[in-house]
Amino acid sequence: MDIFNEFISTYGVTIMYAILTALAGLIGNAVKRIYQKYVTDKTKSDVVRTCVRAAEQLYKDLHGEEKYSKAVEAATQILLDKGIQISELEIKMLIEAAVSEFNNTFGQVIDDDASTCTNAICFYTPESCGCETYEDDDDDET
Repeated sequence: MDIFNEFISTYGVTIMYAILTALAGLIGNAVKRIYQKYVTDKTKSDVVRTCVRAAEQLYKDLHGEEKYSKAVEAATQILLDKGIQISELEIKMLIEAAVSEFNNTFGQVIDDDASTCTNAICFYTPESCGCETYEDDDDDET
């Protein structure tokens, strides 16, 4: 018992410092992972939101899948350049969320000549979403 007490009194403080250092390292590493995950998720969301806005502005002549593909292509490339991996499902969900957010934010404009609405941003064809974002040439009365 005397050897144990001598060992603890001699090396106890050193062992305690080692244990505390290891715990601090583990806690720091866990906090870093949580922070990086939050920052990465925020970055993904921000990049996709920006790419959806850009696709809407740059590709006004494109509709539906073509515009969606341009947004996916741009967002994927930007995120890869930043060293952030993103799955196809994740980018699809983020684009859908961004489009929904923009349509809710900018509202829907009621078209006097149609019984449906015009979405502020539409990545779909009129048949799939029901909006009247395209001009009908059949309605011309000459």
